[in-house]
Amino acid sequence: MKINLAVLFGGKSVEHEVSVISAVQAIASLNKEKYNIIPVYMTKKSEFWTGEKLMDINNFKDIPALLSECTECVFVRSEGKVQLVRQKAKKFGSNVISDIDIAFPIVHGTNVEDGALQGYLQTLDIPYVGCDVLASAVGMDKFVMKILLKDAGFPVLDCCRFSSFDIDNMDNMIAQVEKKFGYPVIVKPINLGSSVGISKASDRDGLIKSIEEAFEFADRILVEPAVVQLKEINCSVVGDSESAEASVCEEPVQASNDEILSYEQKYVGGGGKNGGGSKGMATLKRKIPAEITPEQDEFVRKTAVDAFRYLGCNGVTRIDFMLDMATDKIYINEINTIPGSLAFYLWEPKGVKYPELLERLIQLSLKRYRQNEKISYAFDTNILSMGGSFGAKGSKR
Repeated sequence: MKINLAVLFGGKSVEHEVSVISAVQAIASLNKEKYNIIPVYMTKKSEFWTGEKLMDINNFKDIPALLSECTECVFVRSEGKVQLVRQKAKKFGSNVISDIDIAFPIVHGTNVEDGALQGYLQTLDIPYVGCDVLASAVGMDKFVMKILLKDAGFPVLDCCRFSSFDIDNMDNMIAQVEKKFGYPVIVKPINLGSSVGISKASDRDGLIKSIEEAFEFADRILVEPAVVQLKEINCSVVGDSESAEASVCEEPVQASNDEILSYEQKYVGGGGKNGGGSKGMATLKRKIPAEITPEQDEFVRKTAVDAFRYLGCNGVTRIDFMLDMATDKIYINEINTIPGSLAFYLWEPKGVKYPELLERLIQLSLKRYRQNEKISYAFDTNILSMGGSFGAKGSKR
């Protein structure tokens, strides 16, 4: 009997389209002999839809037409199992679309990768692939991630953190940045990826413009010193807190003179066979392995694994590093808890094919679920048997 595997993608995120690409890629490589794959597309209005046509990237050119051939749905836990049921119930016949054994979120960005969706799946009590609620939230919040990693001795750049209400005092924000760092600096939303809202500022006017742009995409931003002679190095990690391993290192190659890889450079370039459009992160020009020394390669790979385990990650991540060519210092830039294209291209050079990688991620989710089942979530008490003795307001004494 096949295992019912729900692949969740899309969602209310600026990285919505990237999620669709990553999910369709993965669905094409999942073991169809072992898994009954149920695609679950989340619209930007947080509606859930399912249907076989969601597994073809070409159908997303006209989403309203696509959804007209799909079924709106919702997850329900009943009688000890999770089911996907019709949102709009039929008068006759069963409204259950399928039982769900495992959930596989392939999502990017706020509201889905940041622990929100993981919390929903945790509440449903269903095995799900990837980081848990806390690791997902920490990985998404670049400021919290920096604080935790810095406290543990990991190399990260210092930063200034601002909230949307600080924009009423722009002069004070500018003064803090100029006093602490000077120029140039990088301005970025705290909880976004895919280079959305990120820009470099080389003077005061540029900083004001960058701050205003970043606040268009998030209510909290951070500013950090720019590494002038920058080489980006990325490394993927697979495993859990108990055991993890690093992939080969890559060096993204910029398609222009821009010092920050843009959204377009990461995802829009290239195209798939069969008219398949973008291949997501797989289209980005890169050097694999990265052109770094053996010592630098060892440092990046070891640091990536150590940070992964320290933050309690699970599944596959991609950890991005910055190499300062002027000082030879290497810093952790960010952790992508669900990387674009699930970073499969970093594992193929190690002989790990995409279907094998996906299977390993599913097995890691089942391992965590079995471990969590051993934890007691009940405590014997007779507090409710005391009835009305607490009164309507209860007691906290």
